Amino acid sequence: MTAPASSRKSQLDSAQIVLNTIRHPVIMVGPDSRISFANADAEDFFKASAVILSRNTLDHFVPFGSPLLTLVEQVRERKAAVNEYRVDISSPRIGPDKIVDIYVAPVVEIPGSVVIMFQERSMAEKIDRQMTHRGAARSVTGLAAMLAHEIKNPLSGIRGAAQLLETVVPDEDRTLTRLITEETDRIVSLVDRMEIFSDERPIERSAVNIHAVLDRVKAIARNGFASRIKIVEEYDPSLPPVFANRDQLVQVFLNLVKNAAEAIGSDPKGEIKLSTAFRPGMRLSVPGSADRVSLPLEFCVTDNGPGVSEDILPILFDPFITTKQNGSGLGLALVAKIVGEHGGIIECESSRAGTTFRILMPAWRESTYPAGHDPDGGLDG
Repeated sequence: MTAPASSRKSQLDSAQIVLNTIRHPVIMVGPDSRISFANADAEDFFKASAVILSRNTLDHFVPFGSPLLTLVEQVRERKAAVNEYRVDISSPRIGPDKIVDIYVAPVVEIPGSVVIMFQERSMAEKIDRQMTHRGAARSVTGLAAMLAHEIKNPLSGIRGAAQLLETVVPDEDRTLTRLITEETDRIVSLVDRMEIFSDERPIERSAVNIHAVLDRVKAIARNGFASRIKIVEEYDPSLPPVFANRDQLVQVFLNLVKNAAEAIGSDPKGEIKLSTAFRPGMRLSVPGSADRVSLPLEFCVTDNGPGVSEDILPILFDPFITTKQNGSGLGLALVAKIVGEHGGIIECESSRAGTTFRILMPAWRESTYPAGHDPDGGLDG
């Protein structure tokens, strides 16, 4: 039974409202490559009204040979959605410096049609931040080397002297000698943590079952710092293995889950969600290389805590940045370093409703290993 014309018009009006609410340019391109729909942000993006857009094909607005046109054809042929990052679609008609993230999906109900969403906050910004994190980590490396030589040795002498004094001073003064000992131990521990950044040895990587890693992290958390917090899972069971170092991944997610637990605190409604997903077609350009790297594996740690301050968010992965009263600010910097060394990226999205740390990493491929190599830890399927 066909819906009444008034009902269909109401549905179309509702869809128009929803698409205009999305704060990204969204267009639909028909089988003839004409732009059959554009939301309000798309009109601003293309510097043309929806009426003008509908009179033209997509190649009227983007350069000849643009990757966007190739993506549209790929989606039509494969009938599967594709994400592409850092695509340059600059042209005289839409303006210079138009480097965008693009999502293209087929419209099943209209064969040959595709929907395209542009995200001007491109992945390039995330890559730039990763480069900044790595540069900051190198700074910590140099500082750690200097501190190890210039501070750790004198501190051992101070600690020894304090221990000797403790044996000869009156009882009422022993509190001070113990304070000296404890504070020197704390500084040495901080320098030791910084020295981790100077470890430049090649990472031993293999096919790793990310769900086994997360189960290990969850077991540690439930038996310790997150014993009273609900931890939920949202896993893709068919996920392929990640090409990584298992112990370092445990360290990464243990750090993120611990941060989430500390953000939640004593809230009885606190919840941490661990999720995994496969994002086919997710590729990005790496500065200094013409190749596009595929990072199809997405791992997230989400909490419903109070969120991260907007002032802190852009520098959250920098060394010595912390919101904790007694924090060193090295935990997330180390996480960013490990993820970066694995060829992945990490980002954080936060609001008053909670915080999500999202990690994108490469999948393991059998061609990575010589014939006869049988790595363990892979996922079924």
